[in-house]
Amino acid sequence: MHERPAREDVVARLERLSSLRGAAEVARLDYEAKRTEILKQIQAELDALDSEYKPVLEAAEENIAALENEIKTEVLLYGKSISGGMYCATYNHGRVSWDNEGMTKYAAAHPDVLQFRKQGQPIVSLRVVSKN
Repeated sequence: MHERPAREDVVARLERLSSLRGAAEVARLDYEAKRTEILKQIQAELDALDSEYKPVLEAAEENIAALENEIKTEVLLYGKSISGGMYCATYNHGRVSWDNEGMTKYAAAHPDVLQFRKQGQPIVSLRVVSKN
């Protein structure tokens, strides 16, 4: 079992994280500036390539999206997963969910349902604090 850390230790680590993220941002900005200079040298060629392939790629993506929608609709109507070629269209029954607030109220009057309640482990997220 781990001991509870001192608040100061966590604050020091958060400040270190701020410094490391700052250094990484400086390196990223330097990289982006150098990359932009290199790209300026070949930008005309890249623009010509984009002009040539953009319509072809857009048409292909539109055809793919339309066919995928057709397949999904058909598999929903079929009601089972179907494989073909290198793809499998997987059919999944709709997800069951419960009204948490309603169940909590119900459990107040019927505490025996609480035996079926499960709660996951707590998690921690890191967010940037804006200083105004």
